[in-house]
Amino acid sequence: MRGTSSVYGVSPMNETDRVLVAGHRGLVGGALLRRVEQEGFKEIVVCDRDEVDLTIGARVLEYFESLRPALVFLAAARVGGIQANSRYPADFIRDNLQIQTNVIDAAWRSGAKKLCFLGSSCIYPPHARQPMKEEYLLTGPLEPTNESYAIAKIAGIKMVQAYRRQHGFKGICLQPTNLYGPGDNFALQSSHVLPALIRRFHEAKDRGESEVTIWGTGTPRREFMHVDDLADAAIFLMRNYDDKEVINVGVGKDVTISALARLVADVVGFHGAILQDAKWPDGPPRRLLDVSRLHAMGWKAKIELREGVAQTYRWFLDQDPKNLRLGGEDMARSA
Repeated sequence: MRGTSSVYGVSPMNETDRVLVAGHRGLVGGALLRRVEQEGFKEIVVCDRDEVDLTIGARVLEYFESLRPALVFLAAARVGGIQANSRYPADFIRDNLQIQTNVIDAAWRSGAKKLCFLGSSCIYPPHARQPMKEEYLLTGPLEPTNESYAIAKIAGIKMVQAYRRQHGFKGICLQPTNLYGPGDNFALQSSHVLPALIRRFHEAKDRGESEVTIWGTGTPRREFMHVDDLADAAIFLMRNYDDKEVINVGVGKDVTISALARLVADVVGFHGAILQDAKWPDGPPRRLLDVSRLHAMGWKAKIELREGVAQTYRWFLDQDPKNLRLGGEDMARSA
């Protein structure tokens, strides 16, 4: 463990700081926006697409220099499930490299005092020893189905670290586990497994179907974290962590995809059969983050999986279908 004098006990945030949340319309950005509002910050700004295209460097720099945010949460990204990553690898690597390069550089140039970069657990080798420690980064090949996205995120981490080393810019890199919650993507062709299951079981119940088929054997184990817990951890780490090394953010426990499907079906109220289509790939057998560093700092996730799924389903039911990302038809699959 690193010396606490240089890593912990850092409190660069106060209510008068101007806070910028990039990606506020997404799952993570929306949760971060809600959380900073709860914290009582007086000036909160967002990167609205109508005002600035984050893929255009000159526009981003102009935007940052006009606002001069003190604290930046970088949650803007092109994201998707296995099929979207496999089908559009060029879009995933191009857009994510452009967005994070422009925002990180503009934050430094405009005098921001701290930046929080949101990575992903997919940056770790798929067959890394479980649970995955931070030092496992770049110790093996990446998962082929989301290699473009993972490489972009790794480049973002290295950029934050390089700006710290060369310019003394305070940037921290969080590696969240699989996330879900209000504002998620429910498009079956591009979503991750949990929101896809919620939608699939909901529609099956509405149509009176007797069974639902999900991809794979159901045996892979995955970790799921409510996005509001991630937002709480991000605020905690912006206040208390200042180090070049990435830090994992998760719940520290996992569940099989089969068990997750049964839990979601129970919450939704679908009582039919759940079938597995084993001809589809499972992905890595297990993906669980080691969160011992975060726990040692005194932070732990609070929202249990069943509680979080129930809350997310209630949110789903409360939305106007026109405002939901629903997309086309496909089967639910593991992330």
